Amino acid sequence: MKLVIIGLGYTAGFFARAALAAGFEVTGTVRSADKAGALSRAGIPTLVFDGFAVSSRLAKAVMEADAVLVSAQPGEDGDPALACLSGQLAAAPDLRWIGYLSTIGVYGNHDGAWIDETAECRPTNARSTLRLTVDKAWLAFGEKTGKPVQIFRLAGIYGPGRNGIVNLRAGTARRLVKPGQVFNRIHAQDIAGVLLASLEKPRNGAVYNVTDDEPAPPQDVVSFAAGLIGIEPPPEIPFDPAQLTPMAASFYGENKRVSNALMKRELGYALRYPTYREALRALAEAGE
Repeated sequence: MKLVIIGLGYTAGFFARAALAAGFEVTGTVRSADKAGALSRAGIPTLVFDGFAVSSRLAKAVMEADAVLVSAQPGEDGDPALACLSGQLAAAPDLRWIGYLSTIGVYGNHDGAWIDETAECRPTNARSTLRLTVDKAWLAFGEKTGKPVQIFRLAGIYGPGRNGIVNLRAGTARRLVKPGQVFNRIHAQDIAGVLLASLEKPRNGAVYNVTDDEPAPPQDVVSFAAGLIGIEPPPEIPFDPAQLTPMAASFYGENKRVSNALMKRELGYALRYPTYREALRALAEAGE
């Protein structure tokens, strides 16, 4: 199977490596020639796509693809892959799966209630509003062309090199306490696993929440991570949006518990890391 990944960053890199291990032929894209060269030398053939110009090699790869994952950040004008590659995607004769990585941020604030994919989307910031617009554009593309489009709404992503243990060791971790606040998370390896499972069961128009089983207060996660590596957690700090960047404050303005039941039921995927505890233990043991 030939897989093209538009936007081969941290998260998509786990999927690329899992797909290669499963015998897929993978081609990725990044925005810089230096990074494309480094990834290619590391075993993932990678092309340059700056969001505007489509090279003949990229056009050919998309036309020959069986599956395409879009993991590129949208711009103010929408999704660059949809804008630049829609003709090739629509015409690709063997293309049977398109995945788009979105965010649970599109749901906005639900005051801590449990929600699923049927919940009202009411994004609270420009980033999530743009994501919701792009979600709808991809679903419309799938409906128009008949190409199976899947939307994956991701919770807060963490994994090797990007987690609470790393932050504690770097001295950047904080325990902000906002009573009642919880967040869902998802390990990057579980994202890769969900995507591989979806490749086996494409469904045009599918929307999946890709989250863990236990939305939890962020200060609890920091304390647990500190205990694993034998250090004192940082002191608790009362939440004060005036002391945060606008982006950080916007995260705390959204409080919800996001269900992953549809993902499990329809794709048959069992989370490798159902909560932050299993994941952080494994990361601590691996020194990651």
